[in-house]
Amino acid sequence: MKHTPIAPHVAWFRDAAPYINAHRDRTFVIAFGGEAALQPGFAALLHDIAILQTLGVRLVLVHGARPQIEERLRARGAEIRYVNGLRITDEQALRAVKDAAGSLRVEIEALLSMGLANTPMSGVRVRVSSGNFVTARPLGVRDGVDYQHTGEVRRVDTEGLRRHLQSGEMVLLPPMGYSPTGEIFNLSAEDVAIAAAVALKADKLIFFSDTQDLRDEDQTPITHLTADQAETLLQGPRAIPDELAAHLRSAITACRQTVERVHIVDRRQDGALLMELYTREGAGTLVTGERYERLRPAQIEDVGGILELIQPLEAEGILVRRSREQLELEIERFAVIEQDGMILACAALYPFPEEQVGELACVAVHADYRGGGRAEMLAEYLETRARALGITRLFVLTTRTAHWFRERGFEPGELKALPISRQQMYNYQRNSKIFIKPLPAARRKPG
Repeated sequence: MKHTPIAPHVAWFRDAAPYINAHRDRTFVIAFGGEAALQPGFAALLHDIAILQTLGVRLVLVHGARPQIEERLRARGAEIRYVNGLRITDEQALRAVKDAAGSLRVEIEALLSMGLANTPMSGVRVRVSSGNFVTARPLGVRDGVDYQHTGEVRRVDTEGLRRHLQSGEMVLLPPMGYSPTGEIFNLSAEDVAIAAAVALKADKLIFFSDTQDLRDEDQTPITHLTADQAETLLQGPRAIPDELAAHLRSAITACRQTVERVHIVDRRQDGALLMELYTREGAGTLVTGERYERLRPAQIEDVGGILELIQPLEAEGILVRRSREQLELEIERFAVIEQDGMILACAALYPFPEEQVGELACVAVHADYRGGGRAEMLAEYLETRARALGITRLFVLTTRTAHWFRERGFEPGELKALPISRQQMYNYQRNSKIFIKPLPAARRKPG
């Protein structure tokens, strides 16, 4: 049969599938400034956000309204006053805030209601909810400055938000909050987004930036930072645009609470949100509270990801075939390296406690992530687990990766050196080579 090249869009869709599965039923909080609504690409941006909704993501949208507020103040001849980057919201400014936020809410809802043929919204029904989910309090007088109706987030109605999200609605939060006494406060959209993400323990917080992406000294895009690295960058000598610096500070704050991942995406790049979330290359900067990739024991939810990882290797005959049912029964034997919900690598340890022997099996790394030491990390992790179980020898059966195991201390062995039950399972058709590695006893902690 003649082999035909795979169409680019088919290859992209296949590559996106793990991310689609990983993001389904996750909660994302997405924040953008009022500047976005003034740009020609605003409808396309909202349509990309709506696509996330159709792919099963639970969404909270937080919008700013600074330019819209200032436009109304200028039209009324009112003074625009800021101190320490915070607006002083007097009575006239508060009226502008309510007017601007209300108008922008209607515009966003209208764009999310579009259903024209031949558009991303064709046939899509997006239900949008808004309300008094944010309780606020006044900033008060600081350093002698009375900020009047400018406030800060006091509490987020987490249960109310969750009820709307679980019913399939997108929640829209304006930069406003309400007090128990019925007062209205002008809030920072960035602060609202952080508070909502922390309260919901959101899986992701996403900021749209109006400046170029974050780059290093060689002008290479910085795709990932830990919160500590972001803090070091902010404290360093490099000049970072004010908006980008604010997003980084917000990311650090969120990551050091309950939000594991914060993305900063250039709003001006068409489709950047989808590229950041559904491609390996991404299109923004990810800030995480800990190491981007996590090595951890496998869970039952990882079975699908492990199958996607090992099936190509099974088809080549490198690994023994495992069914989903078998994996589900043996999942406690596995360890994985996971990145943003995608399984990059896996390995398993099968102990034979009576013989004090263990089998290292199913060592697999995604083709795009080989060469980064992930297999070594998994092997070391499982060797440590084996020693803790009292295992004194580790063996592997392999057909094509003998050199890799030899380089890591495994020596050729014979079938008779394996536990009897494992000898009986040996597949002579595969004719796997056997390698054995002695393990030093686990160190005892001093008493």
